[in-house]
This record gives sequence, structure tokens and C-alpha cells, in this order.
Amino acid sequence: MKQIVLEAPGKFVKRQAPVPEAGPGEALIRMERIGVCGSDFHAFAGRHPIYTYPRVLGHELSGIVLEIAENDKGIRAGDCCAIEPYMSCGTCRACVLGRKNCCEQIKVIGIHVDGGMQEVLAVPVALLHKSDVLSLDQLALIETMGIGAHAVARSALQPGDEALVIGAGPIGIAVLQFAAALGTLVHVVERNEWRRRFVERMGHTVSEKADGRRADVVFDATGNAEAMGASLNHVATGGKLVFVGLTRDPIRIDDSLFHRREITLLASRNSQDLFPEIIRRIEEGEIDTSPWITERLTLSNVVSDFEPLSRKQTLIKAIIDVQEDAG
Repeated sequence: MKQIVLEAPGKFVKRQAPVPEAGPGEALIRMERIGVCGSDFHAFAGRHPIYTYPRVLGHELSGIVLEIAENDKGIRAGDCCAIEPYMSCGTCRACVLGRKNCCEQIKVIGIHVDGGMQEVLAVPVALLHKSDVLSLDQLALIETMGIGAHAVARSALQPGDEALVIGAGPIGIAVLQFAAALGTLVHVVERNEWRRRFVERMGHTVSEKADGRRADVVFDATGNAEAMGASLNHVATGGKLVFVGLTRDPIRIDDSLFHRREITLLASRNSQDLFPEIIRRIEEGEIDTSPWITERLTLSNVVSDFEPLSRKQTLIKAIIDVQEDAG
């Protein structure tokens, strides 16, 4: 079995490994598609605080079931599934409180444990979400969509509210789509001109700068500490600021402004039991991910093409076709 291993920052290697065996409660999945996440680029550059090396990356995943025991989810061999990458312990305080996305012992496939950049993967059946309608491309995007959906849920955004999304990468676009689906007025701020045109083609308003704009709910999806601190300026009195992007750097907050407008600050991490709901909404045409995929590469090409891909200004979402060059 072929797998691509990030051996150290900046160094992918191709290896042959034994085909895994499914343990109790697990299914064997033939990996088909992997979405490339911004955190994968940060891991490659050695800038992510969580990753350890060597690591098989890949946490935005879809595949086809090869082997599975009878289960209460009705999933069978041959089914196409999205793979939820979050493995929670079930016993820590966060899990007991129903906040398993914040599990104190969480292990994320492709981050804490080896992920999808290999031909076959053993996965807990509980993390499989099948669809008879969606393509493998669409299923690989469910995890990214979940980040945006969870952020919108955390914000308690209401129809009639005004929302501002700062940063139009994949996470920002996911937030935009779920916020707009509520019937809210959403404006986007994005510095990259190509991404601004991309958002406009999706039918939404976007500008290079906020220019004094304020909103009831501001979602910062930049992952940039300076931008995250500045986002506070755009929250209306009594409004909310949601940090969706992640940074390892300290964030400076204008406390006087924070108190004067009595702003609520929220963090949003992973997603919480949203895969089935997101799949349903895409199946029913409420959410459209068809414009998202702007780049493709094969598993073998990751070694040579990953670094230049990280610098591509016209990138929204890259998909790795795992089986295209299998064997």
C-alpha cells in the first residue's frame, strides 16, 4: 500500500506500507478524495503548533467502504462515505458536557494520528457518514463545511442580522454560505483580488477593506493575529465576534472598545455532530460546493506539487485523487 508521509517540515516521502486491518468497531476504507486544508500547509511549513512528525496528513476525507461488519448505521461495503476525523474520548469533562468537539483527549485523523494520504485506511464506523447522492468530491468537503456551520451555530446568528466575514478562504466561504442560508445580510472582506471575484461570482458582496463597516456578528476566518485583533473594530454595539481561524500568536484586543460596546467574543473549534445535517442540506441543494475545487493532484504528485500549491494565489480548495495513480 502506497502512502505519502510528511517526514519533517518541508519533506514529503513516498513509502510502501502494509494494508491495515480493521479492528473492533472499525471499517476498512479505500481512500478516494482528500481535501487539502490550510493546516496541512502550515504543517508542511513547520508552523502549526499541534502536528508532530512523521505524519500521514489528510483529514478532509471521502472513500468507499471495502470491509465492514453489520452496523446500526446501515453502511455496507461499496457505500461512499464522508469520514469525520474527530475521535473523542467520551469521558472527559468536555465530552460529558456534550462538547466532544473540545474533547480534552481529542485525536484528529491526519493531525494527531495518521490520516488519508494512503490508499486504505481503517476508520471507526461511528465516524462514517454515507450518501447515495453526493459525489466523492462533495463528501470530501463536508469536514470543511462543518467548520463554517459550527461557527454560525456558535454565533446564534438570526435572520435579519447583519454579518461580516473577514477572510474568503475555504473556511470563510463555508461561514458565508451557512450564514446566507439563514437569510442574513452577509458582507465579505478579502484582500486577495482573485478570491474577491470568486465570492462575487457566487452572488455575494465583497470588498478589499471593511471601511468602517459594522455588523451584528463578525466572523474572522483569517488566522492572522493582527487581523483578528482589528476585527473587534467592526462589531456593532452588543454584537459578537467569532474567531474561526486559528493562530499560534498572541492577539491584542482593545479592551476599552471591547467593554464600551459590550461585545461577546467566541471561539469556534472543529464541528459538533453536523455531518449528517450538512450532507442533507447539500443533497437538497440548499448549500452548493460545486465552485470550490480549483486544483487537483494525485497522491504521488503530492511530493513534488504540494509546496508550489501552497503559494498559488488562485487556490480555493485542492483535491487529491488518491486512486487515480494507484499501483
